[in-house]
Amino acid sequence: MNFSSFPKESVKVEEVIDCIPVGVAVLDTNLRLQAMNRALEAMTGFSREEAIGIDCSHIIRNNLCTQKCPAKQVLENDRAVHLEGNIVNRERQKIPVMIHASVLKDDEGKPLGVIETIEDISLLRELDKKTRITHDFADLVGHSPKMQKLLEILPIISQTDSSVLITGETGTGKDLIASVIHRVSPRAQGPFVKINCGALPETLLESELFGHTRGAFTGAVRDKPGRFQLADGGTLYLTEIGDLPLTLQVKLLTFLDDKEIIPLGGTRSARADVRLIAATHRDLQAMVRQGNFREDLLFRLNVVRLEVPPLRERQGDIRLLMEYFLNKFNRQFQKKIKGFSPEAIEILRQYPYPGNVRELANMVEYATNVCHESIIKQEHLPDYLGGPWDEALRPEVRATVGEMGSYPGLEESIGKRVADNRLNWREMERRMISEALVKSRGNRTKAAKILGWGRSTLWRKMKQHNLV
Repeated sequence: MNFSSFPKESVKVEEVIDCIPVGVAVLDTNLRLQAMNRALEAMTGFSREEAIGIDCSHIIRNNLCTQKCPAKQVLENDRAVHLEGNIVNRERQKIPVMIHASVLKDDEGKPLGVIETIEDISLLRELDKKTRITHDFADLVGHSPKMQKLLEILPIISQTDSSVLITGETGTGKDLIASVIHRVSPRAQGPFVKINCGALPETLLESELFGHTRGAFTGAVRDKPGRFQLADGGTLYLTEIGDLPLTLQVKLLTFLDDKEIIPLGGTRSARADVRLIAATHRDLQAMVRQGNFREDLLFRLNVVRLEVPPLRERQGDIRLLMEYFLNKFNRQFQKKIKGFSPEAIEILRQYPYPGNVRELANMVEYATNVCHESIIKQEHLPDYLGGPWDEALRPEVRATVGEMGSYPGLEESIGKRVADNRLNWREMERRMISEALVKSRGNRTKAAKILGWGRSTLWRKMKQHNLV
């Protein structure tokens, strides 16, 4: 490029652009480099001596070069452009950059070339990523050691495609953790598909998971994609994986081995690019010993194991969660409740929470609804908090009680049985179901409500205990 139009007493162009802290390149109309500053040398790894006279696409190796070349755009449209892209330096490192390009003209307004500034925005990208992750993790509240350990590992495993098995009692937040893993993963733009393995009968569950072909069964009038296909490019979340029938466990194992599925009634396999997250409140290793869960499937699911602690083991988190849920429901119900009375705080702190975080959230939601004062008091809490609750409930029993919710009228007799240690949990659960059915006069819907279960859960447990 000819710089004769610059006054002779002026400083050299290189001296001027070296003072600029971002990369600067001066190109002629043929897009060959005529000048570059030290910042661009450091960014690209090429020296001025090597770069001058070379086509800019060989020095500033940008992903925009082939489609949206900034220099070409400004020469064609006579208008400055600002584009975000990536350059690959001499060490084959990819650097995110912001490129600003403008036309250089002579005194008559004719284009002499293009000046580009190339700004390294890798630090901004990293900050944006951390901010996004912090926002996504905002709903995972807890300062207890066990929760901090979990929160430290989540961002790491989120960036992989490994299968994840989330275990923990009902109500501990397994669904929320699965959702967060997806939102901060590279698959965040893909679908997040959830299915409860215990909510559907086996034949329907197979169709929902793997899809079916036309004529596969009565009523199958057309092909239907399964959840694996719907989750292609994203994450499939199988909750209550312990309830998956053995026949479907074999098909799931086949997918984990080959990343292929065969629809119900079909003969051709189809590939699905899916990351699998599974969750359960059951002891899968005990189920393996009992022959109810495949050991090889457990090995394949158990690549990354996340154990979510029950609320009773999260020292100090109950008070924190109380404030979190109060703020949440204040916004939701447009209330201005300031806090809890000392009596209410003590009751909520002492309660054993068989339903874990979900149960605490329900309590605070109830209290926020009924409270018309500035402070939540003892009378605003659910009535059953003031009723009998046996403190002798052992941790191993509480773990299973967690799936029950509340069961007014049963807890006193159950607590005595546990305290006396006369019954194991399986027998106690069987008697609880029997008592609930007697109280409801055989009405399963009412019995399920007494136990705090869903109707499908009651039906499944009745079959397990031969009560059908």
